[in-house]
Amino acid sequence: MFKLCALMLLGLCFANPAQAGLFSDDDARKQIQDNRKEIQQLEARFEARLQKLEDANKNLEDKNNRQTKSMLDLQGQIEALSSEIRKLRGQNEELAHGLGEAEKRAKDFYVDLDARLRHFESLEEASKNEAVPASGIPPAATISTDPSDPAFENRAFESAYSLLKEGRHANAVKAFHEFLSKYPDSVHVPNAIYWLGAAKFALKDFKGALDFYQRLLEISPATPKAAEALLHIAECQKELKQKTASQKTLKQLIAKYPTSEAAAKAKKLLAATK
Repeated sequence: MFKLCALMLLGLCFANPAQAGLFSDDDARKQIQDNRKEIQQLEARFEARLQKLEDANKNLEDKNNRQTKSMLDLQGQIEALSSEIRKLRGQNEELAHGLGEAEKRAKDFYVDLDARLRHFESLEEASKNEAVPASGIPPAATISTDPSDPAFENRAFESAYSLLKEGRHANAVKAFHEFLSKYPDSVHVPNAIYWLGAAKFALKDFKGALDFYQRLLEISPATPKAAEALLHIAECQKELKQKTASQKTLKQLIAKYPTSEAAAKAKKLLAATK
């Protein structure tokens, strides 16, 4: 009996450490599971942050691409504007040169005309003031009385033009008609026709003005006043209620004389009719 009790006591002594070891394994397993869960949570947070960083990077790239595209578009617009400015400057220089040439030609013409008229007047004055000889017979005139003399021709044109400048349009029309009838081969014929058209326009004779402006372009298509004549033709057509013809003439003017001052006015007139 004593021996049996000793054996049982010995068995209990060995059972307690085994049970203690079993509980230690369960704690380890639980700790491992807890660690795994924590690792999974950390991995999930890491992936979430990584995805957030990738999205932010993509948005930044998209933003940079949009900014780059905007800058390229802006640069293209700047280059286009610069090209247009250079073109306009070239046209202005060409226009200024053409205007300077036209002013020089007009100045040379009137200087020459004034010189001829002064020469004629001085000869006429000298003839009037010349003393009569003792014989009582006046000397022969030293000035020409030939109607073909350029001095008469120039004086007739200047007289008609002076009437126009003074606003005496009816008298100017009559004077220019007489000039064209008397000097049909004069170098002043194109100018006489142009100013005759201007005088008729001022008198609101739009049909008559139109006829003379068209006649000018027929007999002298290379006249320096061609662009202005086309502009006045369009204005006459407008006054005559010929809207389609007027617009067609304005477009013709712009296409043929794009850098002229008349073309600039034609563009404004076209824009106003739209």
